[in-house]
Amino acid sequence: MAAGAAAAPSPWVLRFAPLIPEGATVLDYACGSGRHARALAARGLQVHAVDRDPDALRPLAAVPGVQARRLELEDDDWPLQGETFDAVVVTNYLHRARFDALLGLVRAGGLFIYETFMIGNERFGKPSNPAFLLRPGELLERVGAGWTVIAFEQGETAVPRSAVVQRICAVKATTIPRLP
Repeated sequence: MAAGAAAAPSPWVLRFAPLIPEGATVLDYACGSGRHARALAARGLQVHAVDRDPDALRPLAAVPGVQARRLELEDDDWPLQGETFDAVVVTNYLHRARFDALLGLVRAGGLFIYETFMIGNERFGKPSNPAFLLRPGELLERVGAGWTVIAFEQGETAVPRSAVVQRICAVKATTIPRLP
């Protein structure tokens, strides 16, 4: 990628972003350079972009609709205690100890969009440590009662690079949701 060029948002996130109501609050957790925060804010959403890297967050301060915050995402204290959002987006990040807390951030009727690497990705490079790779079907197991799964995928992909991934989009509700 050229210097200064931002990575494109995940097609998985973009596929389900239309389900997030206009003006909603969205958490882009472990946002990195903010590729999803930028795309979601451009849709008129109020985005809270959190990451532990202040250098990655700095350019987001100038993006309308984005509130960038530096947080220690893996410390013992949960930095988002008491907060809720209409949607939570997580990509290319896995810290199992926070998974239930992330689900708890989604308001009733809200959306959870998650995409990251799974076992098998070690064939293509990093991440290759099993601690950072989902087990087959793990996202389905973790999103349980009180959630309606809209879509789930796992397998090998070639875009944006060869990888083995797992993805889920779920609504915090047991009713039948509207599809994109």
